[in-house]
Amino acid sequence: MTFMKRDEALALYRQMLLIRRFEERSAQLYVEGKIGGFLHLYIGQEAVGVGAMSLLRPDDYFITSYRDHGYALARGTDPRPLLAELCGKATGISRGKGGSMHFYDLPRGNFGGDGIVGGHLPVAAGMGYGIRLRGTDQVCLCFFGDGAVNEGAFHEALNISALWDLPVVYIIENNRYGMGTALDRASSVKDLYQRGSAYGMPRREVNGMNLLAVREVLGEAIDRARQQKRPTLIEAETYRFRGHSMSDPGKYRSKEEVEQMMTYDPIFQWSKRLIEQERFSQSDLEAADKEVLARSARRGASPSRAPCLLRRRCTRTSTCAPRTST
Repeated sequence: MTFMKRDEALALYRQMLLIRRFEERSAQLYVEGKIGGFLHLYIGQEAVGVGAMSLLRPDDYFITSYRDHGYALARGTDPRPLLAELCGKATGISRGKGGSMHFYDLPRGNFGGDGIVGGHLPVAAGMGYGIRLRGTDQVCLCFFGDGAVNEGAFHEALNISALWDLPVVYIIENNRYGMGTALDRASSVKDLYQRGSAYGMPRREVNGMNLLAVREVLGEAIDRARQQKRPTLIEAETYRFRGHSMSDPGKYRSKEEVEQMMTYDPIFQWSKRLIEQERFSQSDLEAADKEVLARSARRGASPSRAPCLLRRRCTRTSTCAPRTST
């Protein structure tokens, strides 16, 4: 897994950049009032989603929590219907009815985001069971945050997956905070991956800010699921640079802490590798960023022209999305 072609390394860089620019554009639209409801950004965690998706086959599956934008982009979904979904448009990936937390793209194996913390873990186990019943060698990835590990559904899903040998890889994206609660105030076990030991499940931890490390560890887990039909629990230690959602001021952590963690930015770290080991120049990387920005700008204008689903029921303009509550 440590070896990759030069073009592949640049493609992974572009994917992480696309997620970053998409999320920045989404934040801008939210401030402008064109995106309603909650908006959970993936900024800072891009290496986990990109690294994992780069290892899947086209017929594999994944399911995730409400912080779901990055996975859809990394899986290859066109950003335009995703942005339209955020803006509540009928042209959205979920026809404007799901919003930020519910991106679905079944042709690409994306079974969507779930707005209930931990609620999708039993669904992932069911997807793994379906794979066993069909007798195929497909794999299901299940992404969730550290806040979900204290939910009963987490333990139920891991127990049945280990008992029935289901080909599911459970990935904890430990960004240190469950909403605004620090991990050491919520969990008596700090090494979350060790919780898999209660169910005899293979388990690993990985630096979630290191794209290469993510691919290495996830590659082993995916191979195990595909060949041995055994689940794995992985804890990817990462960090979100923004608040839990756009409405979160993040006062529970210091400015110094965030600035310190931003020095481990996965995109910056990968760009250093491209320059030092893959012999790309800084101008090459800047050109890639400009191309991604141009794509985001072109695609960012299209949702406002589509009809608003609640146009007849709300007094806001057709460029808005409904203000939802969960």
